[in-house]
Amino acid sequence: MLNIRASSEDDLAAITAIYRHHVLHGTGSFEVDPPDQAEMTQRRADVLAKGLPYLVAEHPQTREILGYAYCTWFKQRPAYRFSAEDSIYVADSARGQGVGRQLLDALCVAAQQAGIRRMLAVIGDSGNTGSIGVHRAAGFSDAGVLRSAGWKFGKWLDIVLMDKPLGAGDSTSPE
Repeated sequence: MLNIRASSEDDLAAITAIYRHHVLHGTGSFEVDPPDQAEMTQRRADVLAKGLPYLVAEHPQTREILGYAYCTWFKQRPAYRFSAEDSIYVADSARGQGVGRQLLDALCVAAQQAGIRRMLAVIGDSGNTGSIGVHRAAGFSDAGVLRSAGWKFGKWLDIVLMDKPLGAGDSTSPE
């Protein structure tokens, strides 16, 4: 069983390395130049300053960071303050082992505790079957596809939109 916990500054080297791999070799992120650890430190600080979760999955024996997940506001305008977008990245060596699903489940719980009512997934690349499958397994529903929204690795890439209500969702007022 993985140890899913709040991230710490000590995790940032591993987080940066995991994300670097995805930027350079994958289409889950539409970034083309991997950010350095200072930038990743600032990004994490921005998420935490909003009172939102930033989690890591840690191997129980080796304490190796196998993945990380966080959410941040879908958009900055106040009306969106109960909707967040998730981001999940798993170390290449740990793919296909359930790390992403455990992170996503824990992230949804933590986000609900932070007052989020709807989690949104903006998945880079309609061919990203791993991420799409993890989100479906976690109860996300298809919301749409934005065709050819990004250009990376010499080809057009779609964005798959999915969402999931958290807690009471939209059945009651959040305020």
